[in-house]
Amino acid sequence: MSMLTPPGMGGKYRITGDKYPRMRRPRNRRRIILAAVAAAVALSLAGWGTLQLIDVFTGGGASTSASGGADCKPSPAPSPSHSAAPPPPMPGQITVNVYNATPRSGLAKAAADELRRRGFSIGKVGNAPAAYDKKVAGTALLLGGTEAHEGAFRVLATQLRGSRLKTDTRETADVDLVLGTAFKSLDPKKDADMALTALTNPEPAPAPSKKC
Repeated sequence: MSMLTPPGMGGKYRITGDKYPRMRRPRNRRRIILAAVAAAVALSLAGWGTLQLIDVFTGGGASTSASGGADCKPSPAPSPSHSAAPPPPMPGQITVNVYNATPRSGLAKAAADELRRRGFSIGKVGNAPAAYDKKVAGTALLLGGTEAHEGAFRVLATQLRGSRLKTDTRETADVDLVLGTAFKSLDPKKDADMALTALTNPEPAPAPSKKC
């Protein structure tokens, strides 16, 4: 029996030649490699999910910065000099001359008294000059200098809607309210106050939006 014959085989199986059986590599190394790859994939997926959550809660700003893009910047607000008119004067700063151009008597005095109760300063009260007497169609005509267009006219028009506007060559700050043939009374004080409030205290402009 050869010394290479396994014991108990009785010489039935014998190893000959110059080749010898090889032992398999231990499986522990393969398991370690697979575990390391799985851990790397799990970390990658976790990092990607975190970036997606940040993108959702920040509106995409974080991902834009991370990718090297430009940050979101607010769009420029409109220039006040072009979008906002100068503040109108208060009623007490406006002197109103009230003239009646209709054949009905007492209208000028009634309108002047009501304007005074609403805070306006009253100047002359009486019949309209010959150039306008019984020649004003509609509710009323507002007459004043060129500066009245963006000031006194806007304020006085809140008290009587439908008034026509006309400028003349006067250099004083007073304005004329010439009552026309369709005039009945000033607008209700509640409506006039709301219109005056909207004129003197406009709503603030919306915040500038962001552009990415």
